Amino acid sequence: MPKINKQQKFFDFSDYGRSPAIYISNLIKNTSITPIHVTIAFGIIGLISAYAILEEHYIIAGMGLILKSIVDAMDGELARIKESPSYSGRYLDSIFDSVLNLIILLTIAFKSSSPLWLGIIAYFCIQLQGTLYNYYYVILRHRSIGGDTTSKIFEMKPPIAFSLESQTTVNILFRIFQVLYLPFDWLIYQFDKDAFKIRQLPNWFMSMISIYGLGFQLMLMAVMMPIGLIDYIIPFFICYSTLVLVFITVRKLFIS
Repeated sequence: MPKINKQQKFFDFSDYGRSPAIYISNLIKNTSITPIHVTIAFGIIGLISAYAILEEHYIIAGMGLILKSIVDAMDGELARIKESPSYSGRYLDSIFDSVLNLIILLTIAFKSSSPLWLGIIAYFCIQLQGTLYNYYYVILRHRSIGGDTTSKIFEMKPPIAFSLESQTTVNILFRIFQVLYLPFDWLIYQFDKDAFKIRQLPNWFMSMISIYGLGFQLMLMAVMMPIGLIDYIIPFFICYSTLVLVFITVRKLFIS
């Protein structure tokens, strides 16, 4: 099932991995590889990328971050193709994203002129940026006829597990997911509570917001490292967060 209908489809700067992810998912759909295997694979790729940064192999690290974005899109695509939805996979995917973001940014801080505490601030900034993008994207999905409405801004209790997964596993992963994401969800909601009243979010606005998607964030890192700008990555992503207020202001002034 598509996340949004064709009329509301927008150019997503962060979703460059979608086409190769769909292609590869179709190649492996009749194998024993499961979406969870793919999720674990992108977690391993993220760790390898962090190690490559540590060893100053910045081209390899950049390629790893791009590959992570592709494989990150594959688990959901494979789940749709195999008709094997899983809350465990969904939460594990998000948990891996958050943890890997922290590891990668701390590794960059360690190898650059930025102190580790600034790396932690950059992590919070990146999470806030991604949350803003997801916030408006979830609203768009709920406004889209035939769109995906499984994602919600606030998830306060664990969902009922699908038949092929453990409810205990879902409960544990859900609680970890809440700790990592709920504070950011709450903060963005405080900034723009009225967004839920919007009848439609225009495509140009969603394309603009998509530069806060994780795929685009990783691509920026992948480009900056090999060209000698690793010292600027941490301060860049902190300053990049100023666009949060710009995007919200644009939404309030021009979209209702």
